[in-house]
Amino acid sequence: MKGKLWTVLAVMVVLSLGLAACGPKPTAAPTEAPTPVPAKETPTAPPAAAVEVEDEWGVIKIAKGDPIKIGFAAGLSGAGIDVLGLDEQRGAELAVKDRPEVLGFKVELQVEDSQCNAEGGQTVATKFVADPQIVAVVGHMCSSSCTPAATTYEQNHYTMVSPSCTAPSLTAPDTGTKAFNRVCWNDKIQGPAAAKFVYETLGVRKVATVHDGSPYAEQLGQEFTKGFEALGGEVVAAEAVNVGDTDMRPVLTRIKAAEPELIYFSAFVAEGGYMRSQMADVGMEDVIFMGADGIKADEFIKAAGDAAEGVYASAADFAEAGADLPKFLEAYEKEYGEKPIAPFHAHAYDATMVILNAIEQVGVVDGEGNLLIGRKALNEAIRGTKGYKGLTGTITCDEYGDCGAGSVAVSMVKNGEWVPAEAPAVAEEGPPDLGGREVVVAVENAYPPFNFIDEATGEAIGWDYD
Repeated sequence: MKGKLWTVLAVMVVLSLGLAACGPKPTAAPTEAPTPVPAKETPTAPPAAAVEVEDEWGVIKIAKGDPIKIGFAAGLSGAGIDVLGLDEQRGAELAVKDRPEVLGFKVELQVEDSQCNAEGGQTVATKFVADPQIVAVVGHMCSSSCTPAATTYEQNHYTMVSPSCTAPSLTAPDTGTKAFNRVCWNDKIQGPAAAKFVYETLGVRKVATVHDGSPYAEQLGQEFTKGFEALGGEVVAAEAVNVGDTDMRPVLTRIKAAEPELIYFSAFVAEGGYMRSQMADVGMEDVIFMGADGIKADEFIKAAGDAAEGVYASAADFAEAGADLPKFLEAYEKEYGEKPIAPFHAHAYDATMVILNAIEQVGVVDGEGNLLIGRKALNEAIRGTKGYKGLTGTITCDEYGDCGAGSVAVSMVKNGEWVPAEAPAVAEEGPPDLGGREVVVAVENAYPPFNFIDEATGEAIGWDYD
């Protein structure tokens, strides 16, 4: 019995060990799962800050990809006028070629023919102010066109920079506008400078003046007269012709009766050519003829023919021009196949650059890539131009819009081309023509002469009859 008991116990122990081996394995102590690393986020640009430009004259908005439109106005038609305007257009084009973009926006010229009269100027100004994308205007060319245009631009808060409108009234304190600026001189400078040349260099004391009724011609004639009379000269005749006149003999006949030594003609090429070429028809071929920038063009030489020889004209003094002028003149000839054909090509270049400089100064590109330009800010930046080194000299605007260097030089036609003026040759005085008559010279010798003795030799060496 005892043996069986032990057997049973042994079997139970074995069974219990087997069951333990076959039972479930103990569960491991729980552990925390690792925290997942978040994916690296691609940084995003902060939203563009809103750009606001406020301007009491209004803001020009040029969409991204659109050009900066600059108006250009000059006389591009009419005999003797077209050549002056074409020359200015070329100057502006070369400026854009040298500076094709501002603030990442392409620059584009919109060219219009403002002719050289009030109607043309008013028509073009009205067209420009009807286009809100026209930023500013290079022009106009003639004072008769600039005068009504300046009023229109003033009323609509547009700004103009003229290469060649020289009438004093355009910048006078009582008649000027905020819209008008010029990089040429004021005829308050040119008139007296021409008068000084006539009086002091040519030695003329009696002159006749002729204008064509335009603001430029009439006011320049007035400034010349004031300067000439202040020097002591006399204006013996003051006449006017009409634009388009071709027969100048009636006017010249009246002038001849006053016996002037010089005619000062303050108008333009076509009428000037007729007047100069017809002076011989009334016996005035020996009277000096002088004009101003209105006739200083190769077209005048063609119009007057052989009579152009010896004609004088005042215009810009490029001897005082900027250092880049020679490079510009070379580019002009390369681009257009001829030398400049009139006086104001470099002034048109400078007028364009003054505007582009101001756009760069005040223009703002917003978050959407649009260019915003305040019209009053632009006007003040243009009028605030100081010390700009232009082709024509240093450009600094005063409070009335006179920005040009204001230096004037006189040229003359010699051998069929314009050259720096020379004073007329003065014949050397010789012995008078006695017509074959005999001359007897009486000499008085009231005192005995002195005979000089050489101290070394004791010999006579000469006589003194004093």
